[in-house]
Amino acid sequence: MNKALLVFWPEKGNVDSVGDKIIKAFEEFEIKKVSILNLNKELLEEYDNWIIGGSTVGSHVWEDADDSNRWFEFFKLLNQVDLTKKVVAFYGLGDQILYPHHYVDGLGVFMEEFEKRNANIVGQWSTEGYQFYDSDGMKDGKFFGLALDEDHQPEKTDERISGWITLIRKDFK
Repeated sequence: MNKALLVFWPEKGNVDSVGDKIIKAFEEFEIKKVSILNLNKELLEEYDNWIIGGSTVGSHVWEDADDSNRWFEFFKLLNQVDLTKKVVAFYGLGDQILYPHHYVDGLGVFMEEFEKRNANIVGQWSTEGYQFYDSDGMKDGKFFGLALDEDHQPEKTDERISGWITLIRKDFK
């Protein structure tokens, strides 16, 4: 059976529960779901297919290099792993109504961090059907991964997950 690693943060919220939905919908893969708090180099090296999930939060959380920045520690850990043979897909949650100028900006951070480490990034998703003004998580009409809004479009989540899995399935080994 094919396998994948689903890495996410934060725990116990929409990012976590969407991770469960992705695992359920990706039935032909054995997917191990791990919070960024429980990762190590060996676990990352064990998997060739990665799904990375997060939410868009204030820029200080992404950019500040202090002990409270969980993503910063994860990105430092990535420096110990050869990503050139890893296939990586992202999903991001955001609120397109309250934050229409920064919708799923976190996908842009993921893209930047994985691109500079030469990972094989897959799963770009169309911006059609969303209501926002701008996002650092997109380019040329496509998000860098699956964008979800559990606050204002939860009824579209399952369908979007299904379509996105169909898209990335062909790239996962």
